[in-house]
Amino acid sequence: MKKTQASQKQSSSKQASPKKSSRKAAAATAAAAPDEQSITSVLHESRLFPPPEQFSSVARVKSLREYKKLRKRAEEDPEGFWSDVANELHWHKPWRKLLQWKAPFAKWFVGGKTNMSYNCLDRHVEGWRKTKAAIIWEGEPGEQRTLTYGQLHHEVQKFANVLLSLGVRSGDTVGIYMGMVPESAIAMLACTRIGAAHNVVFGGFSAEALRDRMNDSNAKLIVTQDAAWRRGTEVKLKDAVDRAMPECPMVKHVVVLRRTGTPVAMHPGRDHWWDQMMESVSGRCAAVPLDSEHPLYFLYTSGSTGKPKGIFHTLGGSMVWNHYTTRMVFDVRDDDIYWCTADIGWVTGHSYVIYGPLLNGITTLMYEGAPNWPEPDRFWDIIERHRVSIFYTAPTAIRAFMRWGEGHPRKHDLGSLRLLGTVGEPINPEAWIWYQQTIGGGNCPIVDTWWQTETGGIMIAPLPGATPTKPGSATLPLPGIMADVVRKDGTSCKPDEGGFLVVKHPWPAMLRTIFGDDERYRKTYWSNYKGWYFTGDGARRDRDGYFWIMGRVDDVVNVAGHRLGTAEIESSLVSHHDVAESAVVARPDELKGNALVAFVTLKSDKTPSDQLKETLRNHVGKEIGHIAKPDEIRFTDALPKTRSGKIMRRLLREIASTGTISGDVTTLEDFSALERLRDGEEE
Repeated sequence: MKKTQASQKQSSSKQASPKKSSRKAAAATAAAAPDEQSITSVLHESRLFPPPEQFSSVARVKSLREYKKLRKRAEEDPEGFWSDVANELHWHKPWRKLLQWKAPFAKWFVGGKTNMSYNCLDRHVEGWRKTKAAIIWEGEPGEQRTLTYGQLHHEVQKFANVLLSLGVRSGDTVGIYMGMVPESAIAMLACTRIGAAHNVVFGGFSAEALRDRMNDSNAKLIVTQDAAWRRGTEVKLKDAVDRAMPECPMVKHVVVLRRTGTPVAMHPGRDHWWDQMMESVSGRCAAVPLDSEHPLYFLYTSGSTGKPKGIFHTLGGSMVWNHYTTRMVFDVRDDDIYWCTADIGWVTGHSYVIYGPLLNGITTLMYEGAPNWPEPDRFWDIIERHRVSIFYTAPTAIRAFMRWGEGHPRKHDLGSLRLLGTVGEPINPEAWIWYQQTIGGGNCPIVDTWWQTETGGIMIAPLPGATPTKPGSATLPLPGIMADVVRKDGTSCKPDEGGFLVVKHPWPAMLRTIFGDDERYRKTYWSNYKGWYFTGDGARRDRDGYFWIMGRVDDVVNVAGHRLGTAEIESSLVSHHDVAESAVVARPDELKGNALVAFVTLKSDKTPSDQLKETLRNHVGKEIGHIAKPDEIRFTDALPKTRSGKIMRRLLREIASTGTISGDVTTLEDFSALERLRDGEEE
């Protein structure tokens, strides 16, 4: 009989001996005199998990001492440090200068020439990896495909020739509007092979969002598919392209992949079937040597208001950073089956589904559909069948797994897992513990990663063989990242004093600008602190120097003179055994300035009640202090989220304050959740 992951790892779960949680200091923190320069931190977590000895013994970086040595070298000898990292990759021409920095504009590996596609594919197929699996793909209905590095190399060369045959040239932009299919990776890599920038738009976005992103980036061609599968239904992608096209004058051609077989309109001269185009071209297309600062991709990220920002990343720095961070943070090995669950429409999909894994020559898994289709154990079934060893997902997904119950993962053998990761937002300690125990069996390090679309890759994270972890903390900056938590006046915060997260020195993968809007780039990221990148996040550092992300500065609220980060209050609510997820926002209050409103989703077997509301308010008061108790708790069966899984707190603030919605909702995943909240059905 097959053992389950829980029984396999029961003995090893005793290996980590965490210190007990202590949040008593929070009450004293909350009672301290308010300081407009900083943010009051109200949640403290001190459980400590050392890296498993078995993991450390074979890890690339085996101890904190080794980590500190690397970090010191990166600070004292950046030329030597980054040269060593970059020279692990292929350069058609060496750079003449490491960094050209005239704040806020950076150029890295100046004068060097390289190619992303060559480094992801050609240098691997020249050796034994030619027959190694590059991509394992599973469709939502259950189909499976494996592309070796040799096969992927061949397909990329052919599609590069398709692009060339349709007039795409180096310096042009190609739009990619697809689901999670191997052809989306092929299209991205084909663009990089010939020097075209790609602008990937998430396949759930509307025709209007697609139109705006194509026009802003001057896209010349769109790659799409007839439709994609999502929870058993078809998402009609080609139809959305057709609705956008009348207002996309720059787009001359559309290449369409047959995926679901749904009938679509094909416009002669403009629209082309993927398979027919691939049959008509050669399988040879040399990778073009490109300048290190050549455009790699545009990726649009929505602000709270206004026009989406076209984040602009360039080739050399992104390539080096994706290679370096994948190798360091995930400690990848040649035999790993690596699965990042992000969609390619998000930066995580760019850096850690496609580029990072392929640059390191490992096998990356792509899954087309939803985590609960047809059953809530789909992810665990995939891990068991494909023997996934590294699993990287979002806290919002982990909280959904918690809500669905432990029974689903316990049905499957998850013994192949050796490393877990989280990405997208701060993970609350209780979700971290559930993930570590239920999915990792107490035996897998967790790399809680902080980074942004703008940073291009991971900035703060544990090195799994070296860094003792604390649930909820991203721990320490990677070697080469000079991060700090500062007050409004730029002075460094004291330990456990909340402030503003900044990066004090350029790094290779940093965004180069907001496309077409240098002034917005300056104002958004560089106007608060001269010469320092302002992340827009609140954070604190504890006495061990560990970073704790407190959420977006936009989500800091002033309650009775105390500036509180709502992420910490949300974490306290989720620590209650009845709560699956929460979001805390502020509404105006005549007495306190702002009142706290908590939207709470309960675990599936729990029932909302007025008594439970009061229990949860008192739980927060006991955990982190009276000042943080929500004034109002609203139960809901779902929170409004973006299609990348982030809670749209801006919409919740509008509901809490006015009961209406006036802002942009194009990135919303489930409109019915918003309607139920707005209509008060959660009561």
